[in-house]
Formats: sequence, structure tokens, C-alpha cells
Amino acid sequence: MELAHSLLLNEEAYNQLGDVQKAEFIFDWLRYLEKLLLATSRSDVREKQKTLVEQLLSLLNSSPGPPTRKLLAKNLAILYSIGDTFSVYETIDKCNELIRSKDDSPSYLPTKLAAVVCLGSLYKKLGRILGNTFTDTVGNILKAMKSAESQGRYEIMLSLQNILSGLGAAATPCHRDVYKAARSCLTDRSMAVRCAAAKCLLELQNEAVFMWSTDLDSVATLCFKSFEGSNYDVRISVSKLLGTVLAKAIVSKHPGAAASRQSVRRVSLEEVLELLGTGFLRGSSGFLRASGDMLKGTSSVSRDVRVGVTQAYVVFVSTLGGAWLEKNFAAFLSHTLSLVSQSHPKATQTQIDAVCSRRCVSFILRATVGGLLGEKAQIAAAKDICQAIWKLKKVMDAVMSDGNLETRLGSADVAASQHMLVCALQELGNLIHSLGTTAAPLLQDSSAGVLDNVISVTLHPSISARLAAAWCLHCIAVALPSYLTPLLDRCLERLTVLKSSPEAVTGFSFAVAALLGAVKHCPLGIPHGKGKIIMTLAEDLLCSAAQNSRLSAQRTQAGWLLIAALMTLGPAFVNHHLARVLLLWKCVFPVSPKDLGTEKSRGDSFTWQVTLEGRAGALCAIKSFVSHCGDLLTEEVIQHLLPPLPCAVDLLTLLSSILKTYGSPLKTPSVVYRQRLYELLILLPPETYEGYLCAVLRELAADLTAPDIQVAASTFLLPRLCHQDDLLILSPLLQDTDHRFIEEQLLLGNGIACGSLEYDPYSIYEKDVEGDSVPKPLPPTLSVISSAVKLFGVVCAHVGEAQRLLILEQLLDSIKHTKGARQQVVQLHVVSSVSSFLKYVAGSKGHLGPEEMRRPVLALVMGALESPSPLLRCAAAEAWARLAQVVDDGAFTAVLAQVSFDKLKSARDAVTRTGHSLALGSLHRYLGGISSSQHLNSCVGILYTLSQDSTSPDVQTWALHSLSLIIDSAGPLYYTHAEPTLSLIIMLLLNVPPTHAEVHQSLGRCLNALITTLGPELQGNSTSVSTLRTSCLLGCAVMQDNPDCLVQAQAISCLQQLHMFAPRHVNLSSLVSCLCVNLCSPYLLLRRAVLACLRQLVQREAAEVSEHAVMLAKDSREELTPDANIREVGLEGALLTLLDKETDGRLCHDIKETLNHMLTSMAVDKLSFWLKLCKDVLAASADFTTVTCVDTMQEEEGDKGDDASVLTIRNDGRPHPFTNPRWATRVFAAECVCRIINQCENAHSAHFDIALAQEMKKRDSRNDFLVLHLADLIRMAFMAATDHSDQLRLSGLETLLVVIRRFATIPEPEFPGHVILEQYQANVGAALRPAFTSETPPDVTAKACQVCSAWIASGVVSDLNDLRRVHQLLVASLTKIQVGKEALSHLYNESASTMEILAVLKAWAEVYIIAVERHKNHKQPLKTTCSEESVGNGSISSDGLLDLVHADLGTLSRLWLAALQDFALLTLPSEFASQLPVEGGAFYTAETSENAKSHYYNSWAFILHATALWLTSTGFVVADPDEGAPNLSRPVTPTSMCQGSSSGAPVKSPEDVYTERFHLILGISVEFLCSLRSDATMESITACLHALQALLDVPWPRSKIGSDQDLGIELLNVLHRVILTRESPSIQLASLEVVRQIICAAQEHVKEKRRSAEVDDGAAEKEILPEFGEGKDTGGLVPGKSLVFATLELCVCILVRQLPELNPKLTGSPGVKATKPQMLSEDGSRLVSAALVILSELPAVCSPEGSISILPTILYLTIGVLRETAVKLPGGQLSSTVAASLQALKGILSSPMARAEKSHTAWTDLLRSALTTVLDCWDPVAGTHQELDEVSLLTAITVFTLSTSPEVTTIPCLQKRCIEKFKATLEIKDPMVQIKTYQLLLSIFQYPNPAVSYPYIYSLVSSIVEKLQEIDKRKPEDTTELQIFQEGIKVLEALVAIAEEQHRSQLVACLLPILISFLLDENALGSATSIMRNLHDFALQNLMQIGPQYSSVFKSVMASSPALKARLEAAIKGNQESVKLKIPTSKHTKNSGKNSSIQLKTNFL
Repeated sequence: MELAHSLLLNEEAYNQLGDVQKAEFIFDWLRYLEKLLLATSRSDVREKQKTLVEQLLSLLNSSPGPPTRKLLAKNLAILYSIGDTFSVYETIDKCNELIRSKDDSPSYLPTKLAAVVCLGSLYKKLGRILGNTFTDTVGNILKAMKSAESQGRYEIMLSLQNILSGLGAAATPCHRDVYKAARSCLTDRSMAVRCAAAKCLLELQNEAVFMWSTDLDSVATLCFKSFEGSNYDVRISVSKLLGTVLAKAIVSKHPGAAASRQSVRRVSLEEVLELLGTGFLRGSSGFLRASGDMLKGTSSVSRDVRVGVTQAYVVFVSTLGGAWLEKNFAAFLSHTLSLVSQSHPKATQTQIDAVCSRRCVSFILRATVGGLLGEKAQIAAAKDICQAIWKLKKVMDAVMSDGNLETRLGSADVAASQHMLVCALQELGNLIHSLGTTAAPLLQDSSAGVLDNVISVTLHPSISARLAAAWCLHCIAVALPSYLTPLLDRCLERLTVLKSSPEAVTGFSFAVAALLGAVKHCPLGIPHGKGKIIMTLAEDLLCSAAQNSRLSAQRTQAGWLLIAALMTLGPAFVNHHLARVLLLWKCVFPVSPKDLGTEKSRGDSFTWQVTLEGRAGALCAIKSFVSHCGDLLTEEVIQHLLPPLPCAVDLLTLLSSILKTYGSPLKTPSVVYRQRLYELLILLPPETYEGYLCAVLRELAADLTAPDIQVAASTFLLPRLCHQDDLLILSPLLQDTDHRFIEEQLLLGNGIACGSLEYDPYSIYEKDVEGDSVPKPLPPTLSVISSAVKLFGVVCAHVGEAQRLLILEQLLDSIKHTKGARQQVVQLHVVSSVSSFLKYVAGSKGHLGPEEMRRPVLALVMGALESPSPLLRCAAAEAWARLAQVVDDGAFTAVLAQVSFDKLKSARDAVTRTGHSLALGSLHRYLGGISSSQHLNSCVGILYTLSQDSTSPDVQTWALHSLSLIIDSAGPLYYTHAEPTLSLIIMLLLNVPPTHAEVHQSLGRCLNALITTLGPELQGNSTSVSTLRTSCLLGCAVMQDNPDCLVQAQAISCLQQLHMFAPRHVNLSSLVSCLCVNLCSPYLLLRRAVLACLRQLVQREAAEVSEHAVMLAKDSREELTPDANIREVGLEGALLTLLDKETDGRLCHDIKETLNHMLTSMAVDKLSFWLKLCKDVLAASADFTTVTCVDTMQEEEGDKGDDASVLTIRNDGRPHPFTNPRWATRVFAAECVCRIINQCENAHSAHFDIALAQEMKKRDSRNDFLVLHLADLIRMAFMAATDHSDQLRLSGLETLLVVIRRFATIPEPEFPGHVILEQYQANVGAALRPAFTSETPPDVTAKACQVCSAWIASGVVSDLNDLRRVHQLLVASLTKIQVGKEALSHLYNESASTMEILAVLKAWAEVYIIAVERHKNHKQPLKTTCSEESVGNGSISSDGLLDLVHADLGTLSRLWLAALQDFALLTLPSEFASQLPVEGGAFYTAETSENAKSHYYNSWAFILHATALWLTSTGFVVADPDEGAPNLSRPVTPTSMCQGSSSGAPVKSPEDVYTERFHLILGISVEFLCSLRSDATMESITACLHALQALLDVPWPRSKIGSDQDLGIELLNVLHRVILTRESPSIQLASLEVVRQIICAAQEHVKEKRRSAEVDDGAAEKEILPEFGEGKDTGGLVPGKSLVFATLELCVCILVRQLPELNPKLTGSPGVKATKPQMLSEDGSRLVSAALVILSELPAVCSPEGSISILPTILYLTIGVLRETAVKLPGGQLSSTVAASLQALKGILSSPMARAEKSHTAWTDLLRSALTTVLDCWDPVAGTHQELDEVSLLTAITVFTLSTSPEVTTIPCLQKRCIEKFKATLEIKDPMVQIKTYQLLLSIFQYPNPAVSYPYIYSLVSSIVEKLQEIDKRKPEDTTELQIFQEGIKVLEALVAIAEEQHRSQLVACLLPILISFLLDENALGSATSIMRNLHDFALQNLMQIGPQYSSVFKSVMASSPALKARLEAAIKGNQESVKLKIPTSKHTKNSGKNSSIQLKTNFL
């Protein structure tokens, strides 16, 4: 293929190829040429133009296939447009000549077609350059058309379209001719030709004025004709033509020229609508001819015309646009509704027609009002619809009030107005549903009176209208949950009052049922008590049904309907009423068969009607119960359900005889009864009705073969039984399209009704399958069949084998015995049932039974495989494969395959060949194992042959589809066939005419399967693989050029697969351009494919995709659809716009996913762009928001154009990129803002640091940081939080919360001491205020509480007066909730008020926690701060917040405790359920406890923490929060707590109250921590641990824990578990803190016991004191019973996890292992330090013996940490872990246990060993000594020396080693080490006990003096050396002080010369370095001190050394001089310095 890539065709290479390769080669060359020509310079092209033209024209004669001729034509046109044009006339003549040729042979056809295509392309590209040649050309083409076959007509139409588009107005002379030709083609028998003609006419109408003026009527009639017998594509194209022409007729301003020629009259809207209406009502029969038929009333408009016209209506309005619709909506509405009014009885003469017409009208309204109008306009439209409803209602009332009953009911008006009402109500419902809570103003507007109007229709005499009104109420309730309860109350009240009106009973019961169905869409629910009211009312209706025969049917139906609807509320509601329901169920059916017999003999027609109605209702209620309350279906309940079932089945068997007796009135009730029974049985497990399976089976068989079913409604039965993929080949109608709602009626065929609500009122409460649209149950006669088919599968699988065989034989016979159309119906039903049976058996892994069972099944399926109905063949192929799967026997499968082979070889008819080819594919799909290679070869061979059968496109389609299934299932086995299959696919793609789109679709499927099978192999580089890959890409290219949208969708998904497996080889820019062009395609499946592909692409390369899209938008002028405005808002903006318009759920999901991926990878780099997008979407609706804004927001109210914000710099002329986005899109935008903030968190730190951000922005203006957009973030959050839509308010508050949390701490550089958020406090307050109004739903208030607490806690606002605004909101809500669960709103379920109460309590808890924390943090620094001012300032804000909370603390603490008590009750295991309070807790009711749990889970942790803090603050002294705080000064000891309470009555003593509270908090914490759920949040765990810490901060709880050892151990075990299961360092640290407190508590307890023992026993019996502490007098610690042991376990766990080397098992030996010491992470160090602190506390908890047993472990761990982490750090610092281990060592060594007589000796031994270990660390083990930090080890030695009793360290051997270490260290060159060594020696020298200090002094002083004398020789060069000297001097001075009198003089004599040697005289002083000067100052200062102190020695030394004396004097003199000089300046500078430091301090606080 590489050879094809040249400018000229490589003819040499070309001639060596075979035919198939030639076609590929040419196509590849042409593709390459197209790109090359555009890139080549003009001169190069001209050079080779002649040869190129010849080559291209010669290709015309080589019979090019359709894709090739298209490319060929394109290249010719490009060539001429770039090169010279003088030879173009020859080319045109040549083409015309080819077309004129008389040769009609099929082989010459491609040449002719290619010539036609070339002409079209040339004229399109070159247009008017070609002058007047076009008249001849067009004439010639039109002449050729007369004799052309369909392909020719197709190409000619498209070619004419191109000619017209190229020439524009210049082509006027031949417009009429083209018009005539296109007219005839518009009703062509080939659908593709019709589509092409429509496209041609669409082009023509741009210039041909007559089409939308004089000939408008005939164009319309022509289009109506074209719709007859059309397919979906034709309807799309023709409706586009018709809609566009009519729209043009209305808006066109006629050009002057036309006006002068002929007076063109302007067409009015009425006329146009009248025209469309004619098509809708009368079809294509025109005006005159129709009269005869019309009079007879026989003609009925065919459905396809009606559907086509419906689509034209939508195109017409869409073309005119939303603004036009807004202006003319009233007229348009009245016209559309009139289509189903009484003035046109034609459209509604039968029920079936009426339902279909209503659907069309609904579709027109939904697509226009729902699709084109923004929310504001939709509200206006809803008001218009309300007006219309009101008018219809008035007409109705006038008729109804007419006294004469006869005229009243028989009146045609009633019947007629019902359909208009249904359409209006359904659209109103849909509108409000889509508006959501933004519709609130509409319902509050009393002038519109929406609710009154809708409710008034519930009394309409027509059942359809009543149901539509009920459904509309359902939509209102779903959209506005706050209306649900009031509406329910209103309907229940009317129902009770108007019980005697039949209309009211049914109407209001429908309404109640519909509203109950809405509850599951409203998370806030309805009050629990409503269930009881409804149940009582239902019982009342059922019981009173018999009282009044006029009402009995209605009341029965209403009663059961209410019960059935009640079941949808789920187990929580139903549980309480279950017994009553079961009782009613039992009473509906007679007890025994005998009673049933008496019934049969006694009843009459009417009683049977009522009885069947009642029983069907009861069955429906039980079905509803089984499907919605699965949890209640216990064994016991099932036993109660069963008794009536046998009787129900018996009645089923009697129905036919009852029907014979009473005739037709019972027909419908009996069918409904059957259907309900079947539906219930499908849901129940077959074991429950085992006894009467046979009876049911017989009835089913009778139903399926019943003689009175006339219509074969295959389309509602079979799709469920076919495989989803196979349906695509059958009929495009089965595919998802945007017009599915109306296209469905074509699918069902003319005689069958579409689904509609009145066929089954019970479906009104069911969750609809398709989202928000009305439920569409089919008529009972159809739905009973589909239920029977489904049930047959189940029952047949469960009866005995003999019975099964019998029934299958019987069904087979019933087909044989019927004839004609009846036979088709029966066959359809029987095959469906058998498929259903096989599917069930296969699904449940069952078996068919003995061999003779196979025969009837095989015969049935075989017959269907050759049925003329494609759907039936498809279902049969599926059953064929299922049969093989169920029999599961290789030989049988082989037989089946062989049957198909034989049939395919012998049969010539398309039907057999299609059926059996699909059967082969299905076999492979279900039994991959059939693929023995020989089988596979023969299958593939046969299918190859069939797929090339060009005489029958159907056979090709099915064969290729089957091949794709085989490729899919064969997997790797297929590799051998990959190449031939691929070349077959390419050959067909290049040769099958484009008119056979379905063949191309199957080819696409094959290619897709092949790419998937080849998979990652496609990345390879071998020649064979690259050939395969090139072919795949070539195939995709051919499919992308195909005119059919579904083929393009296939191409996109193939490229998507290729991109997944071989991304480098897919050209991303061309793929993205293809995706962008199709982003707004009218075909749903194409849009889905585009988005699925985009979603995959952006996961890998979002930035590239985005860039390609924008580049493409900038380059291309016309290609992109106008809807996607990529040029301005980028691909992301286009996707957002699409998201706003799109209604398909799957598509919306993909769009959101795509945007999320793009955001994740690009938001940080394109920050401004993304924020602007979100802001535009959110601000687009700002004009709709009617919330009063704060001053800072005022500018946005006036005019959005002059908004001075950073992002929106709009030129006023440009329209807003997003017009009126829906609320759902705005919610998504708000969520995006939160995601952007989260993305920035993981990026550069400057995003959250304004100073840094501004600096970097200055450096490079392209830098962009989030913090610079803070104003916009706040503004977006504000706009969202104050919207009408509740969902948007929630998202806005969430955004605000995220902003507060992320930006609260960022300082404001311009005002030190303030933060940047402070300036936005007014906005935050204003955003929160609306959420606290009384009508706000609880979920919004709950969210707002969270934001309030975050805002107060963030510390942004320091001024209390400013904080009060927000604080006031919380105070108000606190007052609101104090009344408890009863008084809160009755609009929602009780759990909603639980949610609100807990949200408020949680918010207060968070504020209180923060207040206490700040108070603590401010208390600590008070001691250290010196500046008065700062203290004053700080304390206000810290205590101020606490004071704010303090006022309400009494109330709060009471509520907090109540909430915790509730939570504790709710978390009890289910076995304690009986002990729970009957009425529920403080804030939840017993019935709603399940729902309430989740709210408690969300908030308990913070409440727990706050309660613990509160109890701590009172020190457990306040018995009752209401009594105020008593005096807190007295110490709380367990004894002083038992003072009885003053009030009488059995009141708990305070002691009990505290104990209860203490255990409540402890219990909740332990319960939570010991079984952490996987969904437990980090916040909860942390809060829980903090609560425990707070609790143990005060003495009383500590004494409880200390005295109850088991409790302590349990807590420790729980904490150990937390540490093991949670990796987070903060949680582990918090746990360790609690552990430390537990140990402290134990210590206190031990101390207290020891103290009291000493006090009690006096000194006399000191010896025999009992031992307190763990380990008593034996020293044994029992695991599980010992606190110390538990603590050790926990600490070891922490230490070993951070330092695995500590574990002797891991390191292999307990000795020192040569590992390198390591620095731990900051968190790791913290954890280790905390563990060491705990370890050092442990000995104090033990008895002396106990301490001996734990000491080795503790020492091992402590020294281990020291050893493992003693890393050298710069500056001689100690790492934090080393410091901690030294601290711990010090703690352990100075423990009183080391001195206690019982443990003294053992401790001494152990401590010596420990010291030895430390010393050993030093000695080189395998050369590791250089790694350890000497300073750390020296410090450790010093700690040992100073902290233990002397006998430990004074043994000579140890002492000697220690001294040597010091000596060695002094020799180390590192100055820092020396400094530290001096410091440590100083501390040892000063040790009071001479036994310890003297040896060190003797050994080390001489070397120190030597070192100091050295310094004189080499002057110190930097501060560290200076410091060494200073430290050395300090050591000597200390020695002087310690030394005894007689030796002191010698030491001073040593010291003075050294000091004096550093003095400088006045000359040297001026030139000395600063270090020398410092040295001089230091020495002088010390001399001045020593001189007076030891004057005698001083004098003698001075006397003995005159040189020294002279030097000293000179220095002193020089010093005085320099001081004089400096004084004036230094004073000044010092002052200023001091001043500024104070300044800074105050500012920063």
C-alpha cells in the first residue's frame, strides 16, 4: 500500500495486482491524493496536471465502486480548483458523453454513475467558473434519469443537489426542470432515491422562490405522498424538507426581483399550520378527491404519513427557533391541540386512532416546548397550557350541568375534549417535571391556578382525562417534593367527601395512586401516618362497595388501587398494615371450590363484572407487595399468601364458561383478571403453586392458541426473546431513535393500539421504564399474551416430563390446524412461548428431558426459521441455539448445524437462507465450543458465499451479521480466516451500492468483531499485521464516507477499537474532526457512538483531542453543524451545550464522563477557560433568579454585559454562549467547579497562596492560579446557592463549603493579619440566609448548617459582630428544632426532620469544638507573649466564640446527649429490637428508624466529641445542664460525688448521672471503634478518638478508667485494632494519645492506692505493705488481663511497623545488626516518639517486681529506636526520634523503681547491660560505625551518667569505655560534634557526685586545654570554630568553680593566657574580621569577670608575664575608643530595630 502514496498513480505497481487489490490500491491512492493536493504548491500541481487528469479519467472506465467514484470526483474537483481550469470543459464533455452512451449493460453502469458523480462534484467546487455549460449538463443528466434504474436515480439526485449548491442563483433557468424530476423521485419506490430527492429539493428551495410561494401547496401534498410507505430515513429527510420550506414561507423577505416579476403573497402562520394539519388529518389524499371517502368515513390516514407530518411539525418549529415559538406559542398550542379535537373526528374515530394521534401531538409539544425553550419561556408556556385546560374544563362543565342526563353523557363534546385534555395535561406534567423545583413560581402564581385546574379534571367523565390529570399531579409531586404531602391530603380529603360520585372515586383514587408512585422519586418522603389514612380509606371503600350498585365497581377498583400503590412505599410503610392487607386478600376469594360453584350459579353479568374487577385488583395489590416489599416475604407471610391461590386458579379455569353465559360485557374484565393472575404467578417462586401447575399450563396453552386473537403483534412479544444485537438487522424501527415515542406505533402495525395509560390504570404508580414519560401499558388483550408467554416458560419447566411433552405436541398441532393469517398469529405465540421456555431452562441450568421431547421443539423452531416474518425468524434462530445449549450434547449440536448447512446449500429463497444463516451464528454465540475447526471452516465458507449474493441484499445482511457473531465467538481460532474475511469485507464495502445501507451496517459489524478479535496484535510490525491494519483503516475510511448515519456510527466504533489496540496508527485529528461534525447529528445512535468514542479518547489524550477540535473549528467554514459552537467555547463548551439539549440518559452519562475526564486532565492548565465555562453556564440563568443580592453582587442584577469580573470580558455584540441552560446542566457546572478546586489541590501550591500566585503571574502572564479567581468562585457558589432549583442550591452550598475549607487560611498580603476570604463575608451570609427560611426543604437547610459551621469554624471572621450574622442563623434553627420531632414540618417523612435536627446539632457541635480548641491554643501562648496588645486582641476572638456558644450550651448539651442516646439505641443489634422504646427516640420515630440511621451515622461523631468536651469543661460536676454550673473549685474525688439531689422523687444521684454519661460516651466510642465499617469516614474516627481524649483530660473519668482495669484493657485492645486497620498517621497518633492517657489514669490510681495505704497503715508496718501496681509481688503479667502487656503490644506494633529492624525475628538475631540508621518521615517520627513516651511511663504502673519483668523490653525498644534512627544531621541536631528516645531513657532511668529496695539490684544490672548495648552500638560491627551519629550516642551515655544512681555507671570497665568515647569524639574534626561534646562534658563535670564526675575530669581536661591552646595558633575562621572555643572556655570556667581551693589557682593560671591570647589592640581591632572581634569581646568580658573573682591569682599571673599584661591593657584601651565612636550611631539603630519588631508582631496577629 505504501506504493499508492504518490502524486501520480504508480501504474507499474497497479498492474501487478489482482482485481480486489486493484480496487483497494486505487481507493488508497485517491485518499492520499486528496490530502496531497491540498498540501502541494500550485506550480507543482500544474506541472503534472495533464497526466493526473488523464489518469483520473481513465479510472472512470475501470468501473469504480461507489466510495471510489465519490473520491475520484472529489479529487478531480480539487485538482481543477488548484490547477488550471482550461481543460475542465473537455472533462465535462467527456463525462456527458459517458452518460449519453447507449450501453445499458450492468458492467458499464459504474462508469455512467461515476461520470454523474464527477459532474456534481465539479460544479459544486467550481460553481460559476463553469459558465453556461450547466444547462446542457443538467439537461443531459435529466434525460439520462428517464431510463436510469434506482442507483442511477439516486446518484443523479445527489449530483443535481451538488450542481445546485455550486451554482447558487445562477442555476435559476433550470430550477423548474430539476423540480419536476425531483418530484417524481420523491415518491420513488426505492427509499434511498426518496431521501436523495428530498436532499436535492432542500438545496433547490434555497434559491427557487416558487417552492415556498406559489407551489407551496403542491410541495406539501408531494411530501405527504412521499411519507406513504416510507421508512425512518425518508421520514427524517422529507420532514426536514417540508419543515424547512414551510418555515421559509413564513419568514422569507422576498427579493425585489421576484416581486417585480410576479406578486408573491406572504403566507400566514394559520395557512401553514392548516396545511400541516391537513396532512396530519387527511394524509396524502389532497383536498378534492378525498370528499367521497370522507363522506363514507372509510379512509383512515396511514400511520406513516401521520408520523412523518408530526416530524415535519417539529422541524418547522425548530427551524424558526425558540424565540419565534415563544412569541407564537398560544397559536401553535391551540392548533396542535385541535388536531385531536372534535372538529376532526377522523383522527380520533377509534380508540386506537385516538391513542396514536395523541402520541403524535404529545411528541410535537415535547420536542418543541421541551427542546427549544429556556426555563423562563417554559414557565410562560405552562401558563398557556393551563389556560387551555381551563377553557376545555369550562366547556365540559357547561355540558355536564345540562340537566338532561341523556344528552349529557352521549354528548360528543365529552369524548372529543378528552383527547385535547390528555395531551395538554401530559405536556404540562412533562414541563413541570423537567423544570424541577424551578417551577415553584409557576405553582405559587395564583393567577395561573395550575393545581386547581389539574385537580378539577380528576372529575372529568372520561377515564383517560382523569388518568392524565393524575399523572400530571404525579409529575408535579416529583418535580416539587414540597407539594407531595399537601396534594395527597387534598386528594384524600376530596375522595372521602365525594365518595358517592363514581367519577370522583376513580379520579381521586388515580390521583392518590399516582402521588404514592411519586414518593420513591422524592428522597424526603411523606409522613408515616399517611399510610394509615390511606389504608383505612381503602378498607372503607372496599367494605362499602356492595352498598351502592352504582358505585360498586368504582369503589372496588379504587380500594385495591390504593392498596397496590401503598405497597410501592416499601417495607417500612407496609409492615404495620400487612395483617389487614392479608385479611382482605383472604376475603376476596371463596374459601373452597364448592363456594366457587355456588357463586357461578348465583351471579349475574354485573356482579361478575364487579367480582372480577375486585379479584383482579387484589391480585395486582399482592403482585405490588411481592415486587416492592421483598424483605417482608418471610416463610410465615408466604403461608398467608397461599390459601387464596388455588381458588384464583380454579376461577381461571371457569372463566370461559362464565363468558359463554354472560357474553361480551365480561370480556375485558376476564382478560384483565387472567393477566393479573399470570403476572403474580411470574413473581412467585413456582414451588408455591406446585399443586396446580398443570391447570395453569392448560389455560396458558388455550390462551396462546385462542381463536379470537386476530392480529399478529409480533413486535411487542418477540424483541424480549431475540438477542439485542440481532434486532438491529431486522428493522431500524427497533433501534433507539429520538423519535422512538412516535415511531413505535409504526412498529406495531396498523391494527394494533400503542400503549396508553387507560389500558391499565394500575400502571400509574409503577416506576416507568423510560424515565420521566407517561407509562404506556399495552391493551389487555396484548399484555395478557406477553404475560402468558413469560409464565409459560416458567411453568413448562416445572411440570412433569409427560405433561410437558403432551403440551408441546398440542401446541404443534394447533399450528398445523389453523390456516392463513390465523396460523401466523398462533405460530407467533407458540414460538414465543417455546423460546421463553428454552430461555428459562437455559438460564436456570435445567434440562429438556428425554429425547422424544426434542422432536416437537425442533419442529416448532424449524417451522419458524422459515417464516416470512423476519422477527419470528430471529426469535427462532435464538431458540435454535438455546435448544442446543439446553440439550448440551455435541452430537445433537452437530446435527442442528448440519441441518442448516443442507438447507443453505439447497434453498434458493431469501427467507430460508436468512433464517438458517442466522441460526448458524446463534449456535456459535451460545456454544463457543461448537468451533471444531472443520465446523468453523464450513460455516465461514457458506457465509462467504451468501454474503456475496448481490441479488438479495437481505441475504447478504443476515449472512454478514451471522459471520460477525462467529468471529466474535471464535476468538483466537479465527486468526487463520482473518485475512480472507478482511479482504471480503473491503471488497463488499467498495462495491455494494450505498442504497443498501443495511448491508453496510452488517459489514461494519463484521469489521468491528474482527478488530476486537485481532486485538492488541494490531500493534505488531510484521508485514502481515501491517497489511491487516491498513485494510482495517481503509475499511473504516470507506464507512466514514457512507451517507448512512448508522454505518458512520459503525465506522466510529471501529476506529474507537483500533485506537484502543493500536493508538499510534489512528490519525487522531481526522477522527476528532469526524466526531465533531457528528456531535449534533439527528441520529441518536450516531451521537451515542461519537460520545462513546470521545469518552475513550479523552481518557488518554484529552488535551490533544481538545486542540484538534478547536483547530478544526477554526479551519472549516461550513462543515460543522451550527449547533455545536466549538469555535468559541471549544469542544468542552460544545459538550456542555449538548448536555443541556440531550434527553437520552445513556448519552448524558457519557457526556458527563467525557467532561469529567477532560476536566481531570486539563482543568489546571486551562483554568480560566474552565472557570469561564462554568461561570457562563451558571450566570446564563442569573436573570431568572429572583433572590435579592447583597451589595457586592448588585452589578450582576442590572446588566451582565458590564460585569467587571476577571473572566467575562464580553463584547456586547456577541450573544451569550449558553442560552438559558436547564437546571440539571447548571448543577453539573457547579459540581465541575468543586472538581476544579480538588484538581488544583494536587497541583502547584501557588493555587492556594495569593502572594506566590501574584508573583508568578507577574513573572509570566500565562501562569494562572485558582486563588486569583476567588471572586468568581464565590460568585458562582452564590448564584447557585440562591437559585430556585433545590438541587442547584445544594450544589451551590457544597461549592461554598469547598471554597471555605480550601481558602480559609490564606493570608491577605496587603492587610497583614487578615485572610483573603474576609472581604466576602457579606456574600457568604447572603448565600446562606435563604436556606433558613421556613419553606426551604430540610436537605437544603441541613447542607446550609454545615456551611455555617464551616464558616464560623474557619476563623475567617475575627470580629464578633460580623460573625453574629451567620451565628444568628444557627441560633434561629436551634430554637426551631427544640420543640422536638413532632412540631417540625409535616410535609415530609419524619426522617427528614431527624436529618434537619441532627444537621443543626452537628453544626453547633463543630462550632463548639473549634471554640474550645481555639481557647486552648490561646491559653498556652499567653505565658510566652510579652506584648500586652497582642494578648488582649487574641483573647477576645478566642473566648468570644466560646461565649457565643456558651449562651446556648445548656440547651445544646441536653439535645446532644439525647441524640447520642438515640444513636446508641439505633446501633444495638437486631436481637435487642424488642427492648427499644415503642415511640422511638428523642429525634426519630420508631417507624422511621431505618431511614433515620443514616442521618445519625453522618453526625454522631462530632456530637460525641462536643459532648465529651462539654462534660470535660464542667469536670463532670454539673448534674443536670439546666441547673447551671455549681462551684467548680472543689476537687472532684469519687467520695465527694454522692450528694443526693434536692428534688424528691426517685431521682438518680449525680454520681449515677455522670456514670451513665461516661458509659454512654465510652460505649458509643468502643462500639464504633471495635467494629469499624469499611465506610467509616476518617473524620468520624478522629472525632471519636478526640472525644476519648477530652474525656480522659479530667480526673473523674480517669479515676473510673484507672480503677476498672478490664475497661482499660478493653479500650487498649480496641485502639490496637484501630491502629492495625487504619493506616492514617493522624488516627494512629490520636489513638496513641488516648493510650497515654489510659496509662496516666492507671498511674494515678496506683499512686492514690499507695498514698492511702501509707496514710492508713502508718509507718509501723512499712515492711509488709501490700504491693500495688501490675505484677503484684510475683512480677508476672498475664496477657489479656494485664494493662501493661496490652500497652506493650500496641507500642511494639507501632514501632515495628515504622522500624522493622526492631523485630528480632525479622533481623535474625537479637544482637545489633549492621543496618544503616534511617530518617523516618515526619509522621513516622511522631508516631515513634509518642510510643516511646508511653513506654517510659509504664514502669510507674507496675509493682517493683512487675517493673523488672518489663524493663528489658522497654530498654531494648528505646535503645533500638536510638540505634536505628541516629542519623547525622547538619548542625549536629538530634533527629526527633532520637530526642524522644533520649527523653524516654531519661524518664525510665530516673524512675522511682530504680531506687525501690525490692527492685534496686535487678534494675542496676539491667541498666548496666543497657549502657553496654549503647556502647556496643559504637564499636564497628562490619564497618558500620561511620554511619551512626556520635552526638546521639554521647548524649545517651551522658543521660545514663547523670540520671541513674552512681553505682550503675561507676564500675570501672563501663566508666573507662565511656571516657574513651568522649576522648575519641573530641578528636573528631567536625566542629559541631566538638561543640556538643563540650556541652555534654560541661554537664557531667558539674554533676554533684564526685564519684561520677572526677574520673571524667582527670581524663579529659588536659586534652581540652591543649585544644584551646591550639586555637591561638590557627585563628578561628567562622562562627562554629568561635563557638568551639567559647564552649571550651565555659568548661574550664566551670572547672574553676568546681575545683577545690588549693587547685583553683593552677586552673586560673591555665585559663588566663588562653583568654588573653585572643585580645586585639586598637590597631588590630579596626581591621579585624567580625569573628575575631567577637572573640576579642568574649575574651575581654570573661577576663573582666574572672579578674575581680580570683583577684590574687590574676594579679600574680599578670605580674609574672608582662607581655600578657601589656596586651590586656592595650585591648582595654582600644575597646574604650571603639565604644566612644559607636555610641551615637548604635543607640539610634537599636531603637528602630526594636520598634519595627513590635510593629510586625501586632500586625501579624
